[in-house]
Amino acid sequence: MNMPPRHTQREPQTLIADLISGKDDRAEMAALELGTLGQAALDWLRPLFADPQAEHRWWAARALSLVRSNEAHQALIAFLLDADSDVRACAAFALGELQVEEAIESLAKLLNDSSVFVSAMASDALARIGQASTLTLIDRLKYGAAIERARAAKALLAILDSRSIPALIAALDDESPVVQHYASEALTRLGVGTILLKPQ
Repeated sequence: MNMPPRHTQREPQTLIADLISGKDDRAEMAALELGTLGQAALDWLRPLFADPQAEHRWWAARALSLVRSNEAHQALIAFLLDADSDVRACAAFALGELQVEEAIESLAKLLNDSSVFVSAMASDALARIGQASTLTLIDRLKYGAAIERARAAKALLAILDSRSIPALIAALDDESPVVQHYASEALTRLGVGTILLKPQ
């Protein structure tokens, strides 16, 4: 009886070379394989964390998103401070997909990022993390700059946590029409009427 050939894992050096090859298909396959190495992948990826080429750091973040360990999550949180906006966005997306609650405060700081794309990714990530993000988002809705308030309101619309109702009601009077829109929609979905009668 012929046995099927046994799959052999490629050497980590080869995977890293493919990861930073500049070829997206090869890099993605390498990232997937590195993810199967678990914690051991960190030792091979760590030299890329400070690589001068932003694309290499991006792929390091992509590979980290497939490594299920607290150390990998902490490395992704550190990438939220990267100088390159695409790297920050990649890390934010990954942390949201992984629902890493330890990243909430760091993600909230990106709601006012200089890159609109990063700000949007941070908002989406907080929404994916869910109700653990609610209190932080309420704070940003109350006290943040205009874009932070808009991003926070949008995330709260996705989460629909009843704890956000008072802040959402207050946001109906926000100077930003975008904030007002998200707050109104969230309150409607939460079953709260948005036509408020003020005392005479």
